[in-house]
Amino acid sequence: MDLFRQAIENPDNLLPKDGIVKYYGELISLTSADDFFNCLLNTIEWKNDEAVIYGKRIITKRKVAWYAEQPFNYTYSNTTKRARPWTNELLQLKAIVEERTGEQFNSCLLNLYHDGSEGMAWHSDGEKDLKKNGAIASLSFGAERKFSFKHKTTKDTASLVLEHGSLLVMQGTTQTYWQHRLPPTKTVTEPRINLTFRTIAHDK
Repeated sequence: MDLFRQAIENPDNLLPKDGIVKYYGELISLTSADDFFNCLLNTIEWKNDEAVIYGKRIITKRKVAWYAEQPFNYTYSNTTKRARPWTNELLQLKAIVEERTGEQFNSCLLNLYHDGSEGMAWHSDGEKDLKKNGAIASLSFGAERKFSFKHKTTKDTASLVLEHGSLLVMQGTTQTYWQHRLPPTKTVTEPRINLTFRTIAHDK
């Protein structure tokens, strides 16, 4: 038993309107979270992410990986990735997330942030490859990081800290009306791995 670690049984919606975001807390035990972190760090085929901005190709320090049940293509930031097949560890984590949320997922985009200097700017995950208003489940391992939301019209904001082994789920119209980001910070020196389970529309 992990003292002071606690999953949230019936999480409240963190957004005031126009979307649903639920934080389930530390869903995975500390020992298992440590094991998954080390396994993912060493076995996932990480690559530096790429983006084409105003016609210029940018290579990020942050690394990514794209896995799925089929070799789906996923296009964002004007670049396209082709999915690799599930690993056993990703299937284990997918099953845990699906059981807890009641949602079903067929793909996962992973991010590796080496330290707090690496983050993610304001954006929405509304790419045409994704199921419209489909849930996105975010599992975090490693360093705790702040995660923020901003309403596209009212500019209302909400933030929380994502803990090691924790689960956050974005549902409904969240991507339509809200942006989210992982702000950089000088106080974090350890790496973080983030798994975002998604649903690619089958007719794409």
